Amino acid sequence: MSMTMTQKIIAAHCGMDEVRPGQIVMAETDMVLGNDITAPLAIREFEKAGFDKVFDRRKIALVMDHFTPCKDIKAAQQCLEVRNFARKHEIVNFYDVGDMGIEHALLPELGLVGSGDLVIGADSHTCTYGALGAFSTGVGSTDMAYGMAAGRVWLKVPSALRFELTGAPGRWVCGKDVILHIIGLIGVSGAQYRSMEFAGEGIKRLSMDDRLCIANMAIEAGAKNGIFPVDEKTMEYEKKTGRRTVRYEADPGADYEAEYRIDLSKLRPTVSFPHSPGNAVPVDECEEIPIDQVVIGSCTNGRLEDLANAAVVLQGRKVSKDCRAIIIPATQKIYLEALEMGFIRTFIEAGCAVSTPTCGPCLGGHMGVLAKGERAVSTTNRNFIGRMGHTESEVYLASPAVAAASAIAGCLVSPEKLGIN
Repeated sequence: MSMTMTQKIIAAHCGMDEVRPGQIVMAETDMVLGNDITAPLAIREFEKAGFDKVFDRRKIALVMDHFTPCKDIKAAQQCLEVRNFARKHEIVNFYDVGDMGIEHALLPELGLVGSGDLVIGADSHTCTYGALGAFSTGVGSTDMAYGMAAGRVWLKVPSALRFELTGAPGRWVCGKDVILHIIGLIGVSGAQYRSMEFAGEGIKRLSMDDRLCIANMAIEAGAKNGIFPVDEKTMEYEKKTGRRTVRYEADPGADYEAEYRIDLSKLRPTVSFPHSPGNAVPVDECEEIPIDQVVIGSCTNGRLEDLANAAVVLQGRKVSKDCRAIIIPATQKIYLEALEMGFIRTFIEAGCAVSTPTCGPCLGGHMGVLAKGERAVSTTNRNFIGRMGHTESEVYLASPAVAAASAIAGCLVSPEKLGIN
């Protein structure tokens, strides 16, 4: 039987020669991930079940990234619960204030996840690691609890969709524009419980940061996971993080429920209107909608390349007095690199606030909560009702370049609209 890339990775982690779509399997995990919101629930289930030790203290990652530095007493209590568990079980990969980062940027950066891996995480955007050629997917806290105890997870093998990427993206078009276009094309349930598998010569035109963004938002199309083939860029990235590259390839006769062809050269900077990532339109077709806040960061777009694009737009310019701009590097390493490259100075001189790594504003937690009636352009991955604050606020999803241009104009615009090329 011919298999997709995802199916091959799952089969290998089940000790099987092959698996088929719809089959229920028990798979070995290479990494189990939790954060300061989801891990406390998993820890309580772990202890309620009577487990007294973890399966491998090196294959569990606990990252305090959502409400940290702690925004209130409840957040502090949750972090304390995770700290105590990490100490008790001597969890090697525990990351707290000062050395933590946004989990889905931190784990690839540290080489804790990589090609050929099977990764589960109690966070829906765990699908990010498919950019490296891994099968990674979000699970509930109960599954995380069992994963910490046994190092296994049950899965239903997903069927697949194939996205053939051709051409080269133009100026100001990045991974965020690609995935917003695709979600607009197939809808927010267009890949429901399927694997989104990317292929084609256009992939070589996408940076690793582009791929991480695209794989991250596979869940916004309802997918079980998103995955890219392993190529020279993957190997170069993994060499830097100390990983050994493991290559799985889809069989030539692999079965896909549907195939889509995306010409990257025809894409334009794209924005998704409230209240769905599927409401995607080219930004140059949008009205210049007044905005109150811009957020550049998150597990989708807080990496160095994202900050570089924002810095080019903001260099020598000022944020509108009618708009707030918040910049959040995704990890401490990225923060330092941005500092050394002068990006942080550019942001501050432009009138931006620059934060320690946190997921805070993405989920309306802290560091940028919206009031009633306010609008934000954000590089985050969701714009549901109330996602970043009040239920009567609005979030427009966009790339770092579009977000930065909008901060300058005080309304939704592209960099080209401001004459920035």
